[in-house]
Amino acid sequence: MLRSLYTAATGMIAQQTQIDVTSNNISNVNTIGYKKQRAEFADLMYQTMEYAGTSTSATTQSPTGIEVGLGVRPTAISKQFIQGNFKETGGDFDMAITGKGFFQIQLPDGTTAYTRNGSFKLDSEGSIVNSDGYRMLPEITVPEDATQVSIGTDGTVSVLQAGQTQMTTIGQIELASFINPAGLHSLGDNNYINTSASGDAITGTPGLEGLGQTRQKFVEMSNVQLVEEMTDLITGQRAYEANSKAITTSDEMLQTVNQLKR
Repeated sequence: MLRSLYTAATGMIAQQTQIDVTSNNISNVNTIGYKKQRAEFADLMYQTMEYAGTSTSATTQSPTGIEVGLGVRPTAISKQFIQGNFKETGGDFDMAITGKGFFQIQLPDGTTAYTRNGSFKLDSEGSIVNSDGYRMLPEITVPEDATQVSIGTDGTVSVLQAGQTQMTTIGQIELASFINPAGLHSLGDNNYINTSASGDAITGTPGLEGLGQTRQKFVEMSNVQLVEEMTDLITGQRAYEANSKAITTSDEMLQTVNQLKR
């Protein structure tokens, strides 16, 4: 009976993790570039009371054996890099990636971070930056007299300057990809950095070598589906309640044993 108490407790801890992950997904349902997470679990070790194949007589063997499980544990919280829906913004420096890839930005300490959040702006020097003021890499500076900005699907940035009749190319956006994007480390603020699990960044021109294309005046919204998250929330809550009921039942059984002798 004590075993059942500990086993059910691991179930409650696991379902709390499930609800935590689901709550984070729901809270980021409108976060630009957010990628939903999924909690994964595995059963714990088993206490073997009788091995399968144990002899039951001179000519017969036990076909199954007796193994009692000891609960569950979280094994991973994986990111799901499924394409989110696009939202038209009309902003000249808003960009969405259709397909694979990440924008590159430079953090204050010089580290390169990666993001799917394509909501960019200009700073006081004309550089393309994100909402925190971190510059896009490679750095692109828009002239002060630019009257029109065009960003092609291949990442080419062109401007029409005052007094000119033709567009001038001022820079090239490069995207980064990873062999295992699920291995990226989340920094918050929609930013990731590479790890040994993700591998090094592979940079290239949008639309080439398997990279997605850039779409100006659009942003990619969160890929969270509220219906799925609410379903996960309900199943997680019910599983949590079932495990708590198992603990209550085990406690009542222990109480019955303690009352046998009065």
